[in-house]
Amino acid sequence: MGKKIKNLTLPTTQWMIPSEDMERQTRLVRELRIHSIVSSIMVNRSIVDPDEAMRYLQPSLKDLHNPFLMKDIKRGLNRLIRALNIREKIVIYGDYDVDGITSLVILYDFLKKTGADVSYYIPDRIAEGYGLNKTAIEKTREKGTALIITVDCGISDHGEIAHARSLGMDTIVLDHHEVPENLPEAEAVINTRRSDCSFPFKQLAGVGIVFNFLIALRGQLRETGFWNDRIYPNLRKYLDLVALGTIGDISPLIDENRIFAKIGLDLINQGKRPGIQALREVSGVGNQPVDSTTASFSLIPRINAAGRVASADDAVRLLLSENISEAMPLARKLDGHNRTRQMMERTILHSITNEIESSMNMEHTPVLVLASPDWHPGVIGIVASKLVELYYRPAILISLKDGIGKGSGRSIPEFNLHRGLTQCQPHLLTYGGHRFAGGMSIREENILSFRSTIEKIVREEVHLLDLAPSTSIDANCELDEINQDLICQLASLAPYGSMNPEPLLHARNVAVSNPVIVGNNHLKMRVISHGTSCNSIWFGKGHFVSTLQDTKLDIVFTPQLNHWNGTSTIQLKLKDMAKSA
Repeated sequence: MGKKIKNLTLPTTQWMIPSEDMERQTRLVRELRIHSIVSSIMVNRSIVDPDEAMRYLQPSLKDLHNPFLMKDIKRGLNRLIRALNIREKIVIYGDYDVDGITSLVILYDFLKKTGADVSYYIPDRIAEGYGLNKTAIEKTREKGTALIITVDCGISDHGEIAHARSLGMDTIVLDHHEVPENLPEAEAVINTRRSDCSFPFKQLAGVGIVFNFLIALRGQLRETGFWNDRIYPNLRKYLDLVALGTIGDISPLIDENRIFAKIGLDLINQGKRPGIQALREVSGVGNQPVDSTTASFSLIPRINAAGRVASADDAVRLLLSENISEAMPLARKLDGHNRTRQMMERTILHSITNEIESSMNMEHTPVLVLASPDWHPGVIGIVASKLVELYYRPAILISLKDGIGKGSGRSIPEFNLHRGLTQCQPHLLTYGGHRFAGGMSIREENILSFRSTIEKIVREEVHLLDLAPSTSIDANCELDEINQDLICQLASLAPYGSMNPEPLLHARNVAVSNPVIVGNNHLKMRVISHGTSCNSIWFGKGHFVSTLQDTKLDIVFTPQLNHWNGTSTIQLKLKDMAKSA
């Protein structure tokens, strides 16, 4: 009924085993000279053309699309350049998560270096909530602002943008969220998800939209002779921040996002930005290489924590810091915010799981919709993500105050949360987001009717009996194929993330030797097949130790190098096991 019952049934997930396409796999092996397992992985991820495969293996800025294909981009550029030429006051209006913060920082830093009269504004998560609000717009106008540029927000702020216009201010929207049926009446609405936008890649994060806008802006300014007596800016230096925003927003790491993440992580590891170096220090990363996993679990949470439990301005100032002495106190402050966030998160998650275990039958619960006045709205999104992992159901948590609920939801691949919220619109005050994540506001008295409606929608779209985590296997192999050369080639498939997960290999009929529990319930053992043996570890699955005696197993795993005491040995990081047929 609940997640804390330790299910001893193997496998623990539904396995999706690919079919072989030997013709395409052989072609990639022949033309790219790659390992057959790497070729199999790429073909099973629909990367079949050798030229496309080479671009995938060697991400390059020259493969970025033409930003002028974005709808409204020329209108936006013309309005901004006019503001630069006549020294109008510009405000960048952002969001308080890592995508919004990095979007704001790169646009602010670029405009500041052009000599623009620019400032920024990030709403308070608790007092103001997400997106534009009329009070902030009025304060902005009082300071003489003529142009507002929204980043990572704005696409649904019809009334607020109309209010800005009534006060004599124009708005340029740079957003990536789902597009409503009607667009706001802004000077320009730049969003690749627009149906009339011809930009070929639709799944940029907000910071990816902004980076493309800067490419176009730099080029447009060059045509006017703007850089004749100024230093021509190198936009590549911003890709460390573009990578963090893209990874932090869980955007698919394919196409342009893969280019941004790969080059940006390389920049992070060069250690050139003081703010990120300070974050590495306080998070315990130090000089260890930063990959997408390290970024997701060490750097990004600390940037997000500022906007969740305090002020996002701390994170902005950190990323704009010009030296380490300025950056370290801010990084320590963010680390403190992150500890506070973790404590809040644990408390909320514990109370919810206790409620679920004691009073809910998950076999008849298609979606979790829970509300409380005791929950901090800044952390409920993270808790919703953990509930999705634990119960494999969409989860929407609502923080209540003075009769109004602020909700944050996360979903599973089988259910489009944004579409579900759209169908529930009569019950909601506001909503927004995308397929896997969304936010909303609701009157407390409407929560029951909202829960009933969205439960019905999920039941109609998803068969509850089929709701179980799945494991997509990339390639079949034998243990004797696993060597350091293969692991090195597999590394070229990184960075890993949404739509480009860490590769999973499948080996059949292996024997297990010396299974033991180590650390925090981790299962360590040797696996053996046809005279080849490897160390392996299955994190958090020590309770399976008694089920592995005297049986042959099929295993799903990622091979990796385990570095210890100056030596490197091959270790299989297990994802799942099943008793061999």
